[in-house]
Amino acid sequence: MHIVASLPREFAATSTSLEKQNGKSHFYDKPIAESFEEAPLHVMVFTYLGYGLGTLFGYLRDFLRSWGIEKCNAAIEREEQKDFVPLYQNFENFYTRNLYIRIRDNWNRPICSAPGSRFDVMERVSDDYNWTFRFTGRIIKDVINMGSYNFLGLAASYDESMRTVKDVLEEYGLGVASTRHEMGTLDKHEELENLVAKFLNVEAAMVFGMGFATNSMNIPALVGKGCLILSDELNHASLVLGARLSGATIRIFKHNNMQSLEKLLRDAVIYGQPRVRRAWKKILILVEGIYSMEGSIVHLPQIVALKKKYKAYLYIDEAHSIGSVGPTGRGVVEFFGLDPRDVDVLMGTFTKSFGAAGGYIAGRKELVDYLRVHSHSAVYATSMSPPVAEQIIRSMKLIMGLDGTTEGLQRVRQLAKNTRYFRQRLNEMGFIIYGNEESPVIPLLLYMPAKVAAFARHLLNRKIGVVVVGFPATPLAEARARFCISAAHTREMLDTVLENLDEMGDLLQLKYSRHRKSARPELYDETSFELDD
Repeated sequence: MHIVASLPREFAATSTSLEKQNGKSHFYDKPIAESFEEAPLHVMVFTYLGYGLGTLFGYLRDFLRSWGIEKCNAAIEREEQKDFVPLYQNFENFYTRNLYIRIRDNWNRPICSAPGSRFDVMERVSDDYNWTFRFTGRIIKDVINMGSYNFLGLAASYDESMRTVKDVLEEYGLGVASTRHEMGTLDKHEELENLVAKFLNVEAAMVFGMGFATNSMNIPALVGKGCLILSDELNHASLVLGARLSGATIRIFKHNNMQSLEKLLRDAVIYGQPRVRRAWKKILILVEGIYSMEGSIVHLPQIVALKKKYKAYLYIDEAHSIGSVGPTGRGVVEFFGLDPRDVDVLMGTFTKSFGAAGGYIAGRKELVDYLRVHSHSAVYATSMSPPVAEQIIRSMKLIMGLDGTTEGLQRVRQLAKNTRYFRQRLNEMGFIIYGNEESPVIPLLLYMPAKVAAFARHLLNRKIGVVVVGFPATPLAEARARFCISAAHTREMLDTVLENLDEMGDLLQLKYSRHRKSARPELYDETSFELDD
């Protein structure tokens, strides 16, 4: 189905107090257009049938292995430990042993170059049906990279613009060898934190060396026992882990469903904690800016209105949205034209748009000062590497225009332009794609496990590198390919990929959409995909 979520009338009144840039409010007054079309019935039947047959033969092969008729290459307990309680259950590896192993060659492909718009892939083959791999020594050159989160094209091989990173490496070295609380705070860290706060238009920010740990180690510092976390059902594993480590009560609401969220908020306020009925100490809403498996964008204006109505706190993970959406790349807050102060905790990573590593927490100064003392990542984790910090500084100054050029803004606009073009062409070809029309993360639904493998293998043979995703990262019957658009992609690269996808869609019968308009649409005129002024 196609979903178009319009902003309710009451949100329009908030636009008068929104952050203005260049004398003009960027309040997002368009409908939120997202597509989650369902597959035809016969596709789902064949998908489940494929998994059913795979499971049936898996049981048969496990039976043969148990009798020694077939060699078992999977991990098993040692004979001398047969009287021990098993360290892991054999059945837990059933899916890996019998289904995943058949198409394992499509994952963990090693590359041997910078993950730019093109990269080099090391060729590998298996002599034992994907249990082990060996390298042939051949390098597959100039593969079009459609899988890296290199949204602005800043993850590239060395050029003269990276001179400052090289200088910092020579002066500071690679590692800090200490935590922020001890001897690990450098002037580069303070410079970066001030720049992040300025970029996001907030009071303060704190940076961390690992993006995943930014969520998993900081959420427990903010909430604990007696608190309630309301988490979107499609939140990233780092958010899920952080919520679980906190010890707070966790309740899940349906993805981007405001009715589901409001019901949980209302019940939390009315009934309080289970059994004792005391009020919750805190209610924290956890969401993402762009959901990396669905390509959808959070319905932020509605969530902000709900959190204000019910006096909850809002924590937003902008790992995929910071740098990639918004008129100047400042994420979903700018995308919707909201005031950054409406979000209590702004989190993001530097691993995507900035071509580096690590993450940040930003917001009010009191929040950041509290985390400097209480965050496990600040107290125990090693500080961010100085050259990495300098790469982020360089990238952020480029986006903000502090380097004296408009190259950063041009990259943000080019990304939006490429995203619209690629999504429109895929829609015209008849593929089912998920997500928001402005999202540079584009899932293309494949469904059947055999087609997942064939899709990735055929495209690599055509020098196109894609990421395919299946269970358990997605629902069992919703395996997909996930394309990540970059500002570094030229129109020629995108057209090459689209032409091959068109042929692949016909070869593998992947054009499931009921809204298909034409089999092979003509290339669109470039002016049709210009950004709105």
